Amino acid sequence: MPPLILDLCGGSGSWSQPFADAGYCVINVTLPAADVREYKPPPQVFGVLAAPPCNDFAVSGAQYWKQKDKDGRTLTSLEVVTHCLRIIAEAKPVFWAIENPVGRLKRWLGEPRMYFNPCDFGDPYTKKTCLWGNFRIPKEKPVKPVRVCKQGSWIQKLGGKSAKTKYLRSITPPGFAKAFFEANNGGAD
Repeated sequence: MPPLILDLCGGSGSWSQPFADAGYCVINVTLPAADVREYKPPPQVFGVLAAPPCNDFAVSGAQYWKQKDKDGRTLTSLEVVTHCLRIIAEAKPVFWAIENPVGRLKRWLGEPRMYFNPCDFGDPYTKKTCLWGNFRIPKEKPVKPVRVCKQGSWIQKLGGKSAKTKYLRSITPPGFAKAFFEANNGGAD
């Protein structure tokens, strides 16, 4: 049986795609098909990739944090993060990582193990992102980011709160996904 990767809150599956392409068995535990809050991991998990929703943590929404704290959205999102950590603890994988854009998740998880921008791994845009966990640091392949608007890259130009915009912003950059796979194909440090 091929090694098993759990892609928690994986959405498009773009972060785990290089593992799937290499023959790993990948289980994408994401809504609406599966909910991490109810998921029980199978035995012998090789790796866990977790990308809990950033709606209530990313600095891009800082102006809404106070309201989200009051109305319970922050606690609901923290529940998802807690269940990602529960699954990691139960699965005891060889490597694991939790991803989220720069914001306030470090209040609860501590300082990230690493920060990156997509341009650090060959995708010419910026979106500073944090990674927590037990994994090998991927090798950078930097390129210059392309500015397409006053705020910066195409991702800032998207604006808005539509479901399509949120989906596009959440896709793991392919250069980073490939570099992460190459670094962690054999396990963690």
